[in-house]
Amino acid sequence: MSLPSPNSELYRLMSQFPRGGRVEWIGLRPARDVPMREVDEVDAQAGGGLAGDRYAGGSGNRGITLIQAEHLPTIAALSGHASVPPALLRRNVVVSGIPLIALRDRRFRIGDVLLEGVDACDPCSRMEAALGPGGYNAMRGHGGLCARILEGGKFRVGDAVTWVEA
Repeated sequence: MSLPSPNSELYRLMSQFPRGGRVEWIGLRPARDVPMREVDEVDAQAGGGLAGDRYAGGSGNRGITLIQAEHLPTIAALSGHASVPPALLRRNVVVSGIPLIALRDRRFRIGDVLLEGVDACDPCSRMEAALGPGGYNAMRGHGGLCARILEGGKFRVGDAVTWVEA
C-alpha cells in the first residue's frame, strides 16, 4: 500500500500520531537456528542490519524487524499461552506506544538511527514450533514491520520512536 496524495484528507489522517513510541526490548540472533540474545544497546548499520545480528551484512529491506508490545498479549492469547517472551517471536525490536503499521512507507527515528518502514513482517513457519500448533495463524496481522536503515547509529532500550515528516 502506498501513501495517498499529500494533499488528501486521508494523507492528513495517516500523518497524525497521538504520541511517539518507546523501545522496550532489543534482540539479536548471531546465527541461524540459535536463540535471540537480549541486549540493551545496538549499532544499526546504514543499508544493512544490526551489528551482531545474522542479517547485519545487508538484507536491505529487512535490515531490522520490529513488533508492537501491545500485540504480544494478543499473540499469547491466540496461541493459548499466558504470555509470550519477545525473543520467541524472532523480531529485533519491541516498541510500545506507536502503531507500527502506520510507519509503513514512512521514515522514523529510533535514537540516532533513521529508518524507513518497508513492509509488514509476516510470520514464518517457525512460529508453529515456537508457539505450538496454530502459532503461525496466531501471529498473522500481528507480526510487525520490516524496515531499512537509512542512517546508521546507536539506539537503546528506552529510546523514543518518532515519525519523521517527509
